[in-house]
Amino acid sequence: MTAAANLVSAQGPRIDFAGIDLTLGRTRILEQVSFSVAAGSVHAIVGPNGGGKSSLIKTLLGQMPHQGQLTLHWPTEREVIGYVPQALEFDRGLPMTVDDFMAAMCQQRPAFLGLSRRVRPDIDAALAKVGMLDKRKRRMGALSGGERQRVLLAQGLIPEPQLLVLDEPMSALDEAGIQVFEQLLHGWRQAGTTVLWIEHDLEAVLRLADRVTGLSRKLLFDAPPAQALTPERLLGLFSVHPRSESLA
Repeated sequence: MTAAANLVSAQGPRIDFAGIDLTLGRTRILEQVSFSVAAGSVHAIVGPNGGGKSSLIKTLLGQMPHQGQLTLHWPTEREVIGYVPQALEFDRGLPMTVDDFMAAMCQQRPAFLGLSRRVRPDIDAALAKVGMLDKRKRRMGALSGGERQRVLLAQGLIPEPQLLVLDEPMSALDEAGIQVFEQLLHGWRQAGTTVLWIEHDLEAVLRLADRVTGLSRKLLFDAPPAQALTPERLLGLFSVHPRSESLA
């Protein structure tokens, strides 16, 4: 299904980035970045390390000050954003189970009191979607990197988001986890969820994204994947040294 076909039933917002500038100290991270994410589409962002991809996401989430205009056009009054970070840093010696982690992330009730009756069905469903329901009593520190990434995906699904922001969600997944992720992505597209997805696996982007934006401090391209991910474009994308231009 194409992005255009999703517009009729899109539940997620359209996102407009217009002239986004971001400077930290004397280092320019983003410069005049402008593009749009269609409502209900799967939109990938690619580029070299240090090119500003995660920083752009943080501006969207309100975690970094910026100049320029960033607008979300929500189709309904319900405005729920899910976020899946690239990695989870924690003390692996902590006696924190998968259920404990989900309780801490997904409910107001203190995690040490266990899962609340109100949220438990949603947590059950999310863990089942990522294939981790049978490992809910295992310690987070005992999980593989791919299994922890699946748990991160699960917490991003509660409450059900209209906009889902993913920062390299496939980076730690094994083959089974990648299949789970692709099934989830198909479901989000069918539901009209807007997905903004940072990814380094260009073959996956080519197969799964509706549109792709190349970013290396500045906007390099914004087009359908088959048009954008040509050998010439990729050579230019990954031969750029984005880091960085210090302000005079």
